[in-house]
Amino acid sequence: WRRSRSIATSRSTCWRARRPPTPRPPYAGGPEAPADGWSRIAPQTGVLVPLAAGQVLEVVDPCGEQVSDFYAVMQDDIAECFSAGRTVDYNNTLYPSTGHRLWSNRSSVMATIVADSVGIHDMTVTPCSQQTFDILYPEFDGAPHPSCFANLCGALEPVGVAPDHIGTTLNIFMDVWTSPDGELHIDPPPTQAGDVFAIRAEADLFVGLTACSAEKSNAGVCKPIDYRVR
Repeated sequence: WRRSRSIATSRSTCWRARRPPTPRPPYAGGPEAPADGWSRIAPQTGVLVPLAAGQVLEVVDPCGEQVSDFYAVMQDDIAECFSAGRTVDYNNTLYPSTGHRLWSNRSSVMATIVADSVGIHDMTVTPCSQQTFDILYPEFDGAPHPSCFANLCGALEPVGVAPDHIGTTLNIFMDVWTSPDGELHIDPPPTQAGDVFAIRAEADLFVGLTACSAEKSNAGVCKPIDYRVR
């Protein structure tokens, strides 16, 4: 996909432990519309989702094989933001799932993962940007392209978050793995329609959430993402 995959390499050569996924709950939405009480992020766009401590944000892939980029800052100080590095370090895993906590750049707990029917997500690659497409998608010949970075910038700008303050995201449902020689591989998301990922906010947060814009990270077609806060 986005990075070349060696013919001699398969994921079977790469061992990774992950927590058993939680059951996929019934979901009444689908490709045509979200379920009642849910909101829809159109393909290749993003939204701002304010969360109060204790609220749960549920993210559903209504079609299958679609990534959603997640980034968060503290409401009381937007300089305190989600840290992929600290989240990897403190949970001792590259593959966050149910029961793991999301940490800030100041080592505060921002959220806890409370449901995950997939168990495969990524915290190694940054949100796609125009430069991503310029550098890694030469077939686009430098043409303007929607991006998760631009969509996160647009979503978080109203609460004062500057573009340079947006770092590595939690790429929900994104399947990134590493072969023994260190090469990164990106496979289509392993989701089916209705798969869910949910976090409980442990502080008041501003969340930027996208329906990923990179075609090759989403099995060739960018699709919507549904979400709700409860």
